[in-house]
Amino acid sequence: MDKRLLTILRCPVTHKGLSVLRKDKLEKINAAIANGEIETHEGVRLETPLAEALVTDDGKRVYPVNDGIPVLLEGESIHVEQIV
Repeated sequence: MDKRLLTILRCPVTHKGLSVLRKDKLEKINAAIANGEIETHEGVRLETPLAEALVTDDGKRVYPVNDGIPVLLEGESIHVEQIV
């Protein structure tokens, strides 16, 4: 992810800054996806692991990155509190 792009990207809901989700957190989310425990904001259960993701500065919302393109749609976001 281009660092210059990260300086201008914001969460469309909270307007907080975004950063690349750390590998350990991504692995935790992907394990929860594999167990069928993760839904998007719209309530769609995720079945495919994330290759990359962005997280808000407060750590409460995650946005997937598909083929290097951030998907900054509220409905596609993941609320972190789902992850135990």
